[in-house]
Amino acid sequence: MIEIGKYNELRILSKTEAGLNLTDGDKTVILPYQYVPKGAEIGDNISVFVFIQKDGRLTGTTQKAYAEVGDFAFLKVVSDGEDGVFMDLGIDKDVYVPAREQKRPMQKGYKYVVYLYLDENNDRLLASSKLYDFVEEDGFDFEEGDEVSLLITEETDLGYNAIINNTYIGLLYNNEVFDNVQPGEMRKGWIKKIRVEGKIDLTLQPSGYGHILDSKEMMLRELKKSGGVIELGDKSSPEDIYHRFQISKSAFKKTIGSLYKERLIVLSDDSIRLITDEDAE
Repeated sequence: MIEIGKYNELRILSKTEAGLNLTDGDKTVILPYQYVPKGAEIGDNISVFVFIQKDGRLTGTTQKAYAEVGDFAFLKVVSDGEDGVFMDLGIDKDVYVPAREQKRPMQKGYKYVVYLYLDENNDRLLASSKLYDFVEEDGFDFEEGDEVSLLITEETDLGYNAIINNTYIGLLYNNEVFDNVQPGEMRKGWIKKIRVEGKIDLTLQPSGYGHILDSKEMMLRELKKSGGVIELGDKSSPEDIYHRFQISKSAFKKTIGSLYKERLIVLSDDSIRLITDEDAE
């Protein structure tokens, strides 16, 4: 079965004046000659992105699309009008976003996170920036502490919304974001908390004992590289700590606390120092 708006592995059936006829054994797709790979012969299999032309013909391309149906993606508006806008999909076929599917009016030249889907009436490729209409709200396939893939969607009063594993949506709180985060970025993140009502809190730093072990090793390496002293301590700002170590202040305090208990470092409000042989004496 040919899937419109996605890549399909099809067999080359025949040649025509317009291009190659491809088939899945049932329907045919025209692949214009400009997209035919060199050396392609009748009987070969070829992977093509399939879409519908205005005349209703199934058409394929070997160009690399930025996203497929069912994906969330960060795309640029290339033309706009009263009824909707067109966004660049990376192929010679732009994706249409009707005005009714725009969370806020979209403008030419700007990029937005959208969801790609097919019009149920005619299988036309469409997109929507009303992301909450397309995310799953239960049946989570992860647990608290799991590493996930994040697509940052927008900044809010509380922080940054992000699509999780191309399926769910969660929130990074402002007071836990110490890096320069921008909509459209792909980030590695972790599930911090799954609330009773189904809302998901996210973090850009891993948590748990395993992370502290990794952070301890990193901290000791950095101390040795810095001559045994780092000018950051318990009173340092979360931003300064993240800029230096890419970990939260909470993780930093747990790490240095563990090193202190092991008598590997000396702590002060604004610095940490490796314990030397002289200190031990």
